[in-house]
Amino acid sequence: MKPLRIILIIAAALVLLYLIDRVGLWAERRGWIYWRKRKSSTNALGAVTLGLQQIFESGKAKHVIEAQNEPKKDQPDPGSGSA
Repeated sequence: MKPLRIILIIAAALVLLYLIDRVGLWAERRGWIYWRKRKSSTNALGAVTLGLQQIFESGKAKHVIEAQNEPKKDQPDPGSGSA
């Protein structure tokens, strides 16, 4: 291939990536997707990961899921100084 053709292909790819980014930002402003500005919830990813772990390693992940479903108990602050 000629060097000029390679440069044109790289330039076209960069323009295409820029346009995809701008469309993604536009769709994010309309509330259709999460693109760059807003962060999605990490809890959703953790739930999916635990679900998959429960499928593949059912005995190991069961106690983690049970601990998450239990109501949180008030625990003393370790830095409170009371012994």
